[in-house]
Amino acid sequence: MARKKKNKPPIDISLAELVAGLTRNQRLLGLDLGTKTIGLAISDTGRRIASPLETIQRTRFGKDAERLQAICAEHEIGGFVLGLPLNMDGTEGPRAQATRDFCLSMRDFWREQDLPAIPLAFWDERLSTVAVTRTLLEADTSRAKRGEVVDKMAASFILQGALDRLRLSADHPSTASPAPEDDTGDDTEGDTSD
Repeated sequence: MARKKKNKPPIDISLAELVAGLTRNQRLLGLDLGTKTIGLAISDTGRRIASPLETIQRTRFGKDAERLQAICAEHEIGGFVLGLPLNMDGTEGPRAQATRDFCLSMRDFWREQDLPAIPLAFWDERLSTVAVTRTLLEADTSRAKRGEVVDKMAASFILQGALDRLRLSADHPSTASPAPEDDTGDDTEGDTSD
């Protein structure tokens, strides 16, 4: 008997497509994938602010994927923004390929768990760790403290860049426009001037 092939979603989609597929309360999870750690940052439900969440100490893929799955369930994650470590000339090297391989493995892991794959968009992460490290140095953060927070701060830097792009982007007007207006004609909602 032939094995039924499950439909595989694309490994990555545009940022605008990613956000367009989210429900109102879903958040984005930013990832800074390293060889020893995965820095995580989370957006607010309005998808305007990125906050550092945690750093996963990488052990084996299955354990890392289970932790990501738990975080996604706990925080209503609807999509990933994953830093893609491009070379300075914009080409992809071995680290970018390792990042793409991680994404394929995540998709396969979630298929094996019978969970829908969470869509992701890549974001150019060139110099994100350098920028975060410089900021931490300017704040006179100790070397030990920098080591503890740099990965999740880099994930936050990556995610905030994507959120800022969405907010300012003409190719995704729904993030730049305000919430739909109330058509009841009552414009006193939230007025505390009495």
